[in-house]
Amino acid sequence: MEANLTSAFLVSKRVARGMIERRSGKIVNVCSLQSEVGRPSIAPYAASKGALKMLTRGMAVEWAKHGIQVNAIGPGYFKTEMTKALVEDPDFDRWIRGRTPAGRWGDPEELVGLLVYLCSPASSFVNGQIVYVDGGLLAGI
Repeated sequence: MEANLTSAFLVSKRVARGMIERRSGKIVNVCSLQSEVGRPSIAPYAASKGALKMLTRGMAVEWAKHGIQVNAIGPGYFKTEMTKALVEDPDFDRWIRGRTPAGRWGDPEELVGLLVYLCSPASSFVNGQIVYVDGGLLAGI
């Protein structure tokens, strides 16, 4: 909870002060596919990411009047150092590839475009959204 929720709350609260003064700002949190779905053995992680989803929406509603947009990226399954054991587990790898319409794990670089968009003027009317980058996994559930 501290790493996934409390830290985002404290950082957002701190940076929002300057954004409120400037009447402008963008905050992008990192949620997860697990903000929407559960999986055995990771209930605490899913709970923290689900809470972050709602914190994102709550801050978006509260701070919109100050010109602040708060959104989140919700990655699905990506090949990273943290997921190395899952990627290398043949059964889990097969399960992910089979459940994901794209048929593969994501590459972290595939999150960059969305982050740039959410931080740019192009997203000036996007607020309180969690955009999932998951190869279509949520769409197929």
